[in-house]
Amino acid sequence: MRSSTRRPDLRMLLALAVGAGMVTAVVPLASAQAAASGQLRVDQVGYGSGDTKIAYLMATGSVSGETYKVVNAAGTSVASGSVTTTSRGSWNSAYPDVYPIDFSSVTAAGTYHVVTAGAVAATSDTFQIEAPSALYGGLVSAGVNFFQNQRDGSDVITGGALNRQPSHLNDASATVYQIPDFIANSDGDTGDQISGNLTPLSGASPVNVEGGWFDAGDYLKFTFTASYADDLLYASARALGSGAPASLTAEAQYGTSWLNKMYNPTTKTLYLQVGIGDGNESSYGGDHDLWRRPRAHDSDSASYDKYAAKDRPVFEAAAPGAKIDPDVVGRVAAAFAFAAQADAKAGDSADAATELADATSLYAQANTSPSGTLESAEPEAYYPESIWHDAMELGATEIALAQQDLGDASSVYTPYLTQAATWASDYIKSDSGQDTLNLYDVSAIAHADLITALASAGNPSGLAVTSASLIANLKAQLSAAVTTAGSDIFHEGGDYTNFDVDSHTFGLISTEALYQKASGDTEYAAFANEQRDWLLGDNAWGTSFVVGEGTTFPDCMGSQIPNILGNAAGTGPIDTGAVVNGPNGTDNFSGGLGDLQDGMVKCENDSYTTFTGHGSEYVDDVRSWQTSEPALDMSGSAVLAGALQSALSGTTTPSNDFTLAASPTTGSVTPGNTTTATINTTVASGSAESVALTASGLPSGVTASFSPASVTSGSSSTLTLATAAGTPAGSYPVTITGTAASGSHTTTYTLTVTPATGGNDFSLAASPTSGSVASGTSATATITTAVASGSTESIALTATGLPAGVTATFSPATVTSGGSSTLTLATTSATVAGSYPVTITGTAASGSHTTGYTLTVTGSGSPGGQTYEADKATLGGSADANSCSACLDGEKVSDVGGGSGGTVTFTGITEPSTGSYTMTVSYLSVGKARPAVITVNGTAQTVTFAETSASSYSVIGTATVTVKLNAGSSNTIEFSGSGTTGAPDLDHIVV
Repeated sequence: MRSSTRRPDLRMLLALAVGAGMVTAVVPLASAQAAASGQLRVDQVGYGSGDTKIAYLMATGSVSGETYKVVNAAGTSVASGSVTTTSRGSWNSAYPDVYPIDFSSVTAAGTYHVVTAGAVAATSDTFQIEAPSALYGGLVSAGVNFFQNQRDGSDVITGGALNRQPSHLNDASATVYQIPDFIANSDGDTGDQISGNLTPLSGASPVNVEGGWFDAGDYLKFTFTASYADDLLYASARALGSGAPASLTAEAQYGTSWLNKMYNPTTKTLYLQVGIGDGNESSYGGDHDLWRRPRAHDSDSASYDKYAAKDRPVFEAAAPGAKIDPDVVGRVAAAFAFAAQADAKAGDSADAATELADATSLYAQANTSPSGTLESAEPEAYYPESIWHDAMELGATEIALAQQDLGDASSVYTPYLTQAATWASDYIKSDSGQDTLNLYDVSAIAHADLITALASAGNPSGLAVTSASLIANLKAQLSAAVTTAGSDIFHEGGDYTNFDVDSHTFGLISTEALYQKASGDTEYAAFANEQRDWLLGDNAWGTSFVVGEGTTFPDCMGSQIPNILGNAAGTGPIDTGAVVNGPNGTDNFSGGLGDLQDGMVKCENDSYTTFTGHGSEYVDDVRSWQTSEPALDMSGSAVLAGALQSALSGTTTPSNDFTLAASPTTGSVTPGNTTTATINTTVASGSAESVALTASGLPSGVTASFSPASVTSGSSSTLTLATAAGTPAGSYPVTITGTAASGSHTTTYTLTVTPATGGNDFSLAASPTSGSVASGTSATATITTAVASGSTESIALTATGLPAGVTATFSPATVTSGGSSTLTLATTSATVAGSYPVTITGTAASGSHTTGYTLTVTGSGSPGGQTYEADKATLGGSADANSCSACLDGEKVSDVGGGSGGTVTFTGITEPSTGSYTMTVSYLSVGKARPAVITVNGTAQTVTFAETSASSYSVIGTATVTVKLNAGSSNTIEFSGSGTTGAPDLDHIVV
């Protein structure tokens, strides 16, 4: 398999850290002395009813007499047996024995987990047994979500879990530059440091390259990777047919809309990329020098950031009309042809004809006698490519299929079939065996589609290949991986000591589906399922490599948007559907990870290093681009694998669904006190939806409340069960029900009420039970205790469930029952906005009790009132949020008032009672004083805001205004202009 070095995205962390003398060692690899317990690995998403089902017991030594059982959701054992005494081998010194547990006899649909007993007592993650289409279909919907989150430009899908907003609007008029000279072996041998300055290309007009997808964890956009990803999306939608989600088709069309901007058929110019990774490191930098939200780039006027932000350079693949390297041409031409096929089948023959013309025009520009390195990106080391027959086979094949779909005569499509067969033959003779389906090798898709095109043409004779030879090559690609998997402890067919193992493994799953459909041979079907199992948790590290799929998945990806706007605990906003690089060779970590880049939110999960073995390491850390960076081609490979395998079963992608679970599942309380539990939801399939929570089966005198009462699937709520003084002792199963548009699910929480007499006991309560603060400020609550029975005792207080960047302190940390303590929850400016259920635990000699407190973080602010950010308000007219380094959350709102009629409306202003309040307005009014009309609940007043600076946008002014507000949360405050005069720019208000 060819070694393909994915670019060290986002900052070349290692090289820069070495240069600055800042390298810190990565955590030590596992050793014989490493603390380790038995681990039980399963596919955390699940298994098909008829699948071979293997769990792996990783043991710290050889075992004998070990038993296992498979337990369903009701706690009933449905299968049991003895664990084999034959180990599959040693994974590392900490886990010298790995034992397979075959529970294929379990076929009934449901939720299960595996438990072992004996020398190693271990419990697996829960998993489903269900139809293959449900297992694979979830990869489709999740992957589409990732592509939506990767959108750039004006047509982003705003809001959502990661609160995406339009970005890089300046790409609509981008300057074309000469391809620069890169310094060989710079930046950790990536060679992406530029020598000298960038020079605009003489005679080239500005181009509109706005839109598209971010390539990976950075904000660069490459034609090479975007076209490949678009090919995958179109192939997935075609495979699912009428069962394809509308969002999948729409995302494929979105990709083509950007590729149409990157290719000008009139001038025959193909543009290669938008942006540079690095600059010359003296007078200007590149994309990888910045770590922030993408929308901040449009207003960044710093000269060093010029080419990374407002003036992102565009490079041509070749001069207008000149021949272009075939690896890029084939992939882009295929994308245009895929679009033509889709439109032709939808009855839109006009658009199909235009897209087909673009495909054939670009295809004709391919340089099919290339010499030297193929040019797929600048610099070449970002995406090094050495073969191209597969890409040209794909381009010619998809063109022929589009022509067939449009009803063209055989004389029109036969020349393309002939060329496709020639390229396929050249691939089989010269390139086969070097790689399998992934970004760098598209032969599997090309072969399978060529078989279809040949069949539609009546399988003409005299071509360079036949369907039989294409099928044989597909089988050869699989058989080599099957041999590898047979000797691997976890039956993985990919190379986890090299880059891109996850995309390669998804590629093997897709190749099996393509082979099976073309040949009717199911010989490798079990192998494909083993590969899915490995990707989704049945591996040494016990993690799924797809965010949102399974119980454990990457939390600390090397990607800016989820790092800054997401949740690092997997329970809040996450980048669902992102597929990371996966495990990689340990030598890639020999120099450490380096320090955090400015703007990075610290996120590291060191627990996986215990499982380093067989020359492979997996690190879940925002700095570990080697293993934890997502990319278009990786998630695209998961979408294709899910679609092709779902199509084999003849069923469609699953509809929306969710799961519901309580943590903990039991709790004990004395009469008159409360206990809490966290109710977690996840997206089981389809998309996120609103879930309403209720509780039933409550005993006399017990009330249940949820905070919040409704959540979006993927989020959590705090359940508080309050007992009355007269609540009788006993154990009560409480049913928690989650109801959504897709249906309802239940989970059970067992409440035990213990007698109030007997030994010592105490109660615990928080007052208030919730609080809202701006990031960078603190919330407090009083934690009160009382003697529930017996005598007073010492109670130690702790808090759990804290989000990243929040610390909890108790004053005092230990109280005597009957006393109280002040809990202070301190946030940092990096704390992500959201609601977080915090569990406060009191522990005494008699036992422990818990109570809940819901902390809501609203964004940066200042003490003295509730903070409302202008960029989070409702914007009307041309009012626009843009970057502001001096502002609290890095954003301000401009173009308020004036001829554009821009408005900023703050809603949900909440106060406890009706009356007059002081509103402090933080603003910028550069060059002169400006008036604004402030309308509070329909009553307007005009306020003049003084000049903040003659020329600087780094000076924030404040002004106080008295406003009359009503009790409750229905208050609105609107800022608008006075006449034709523009109002000041707004940062935030504090009421």
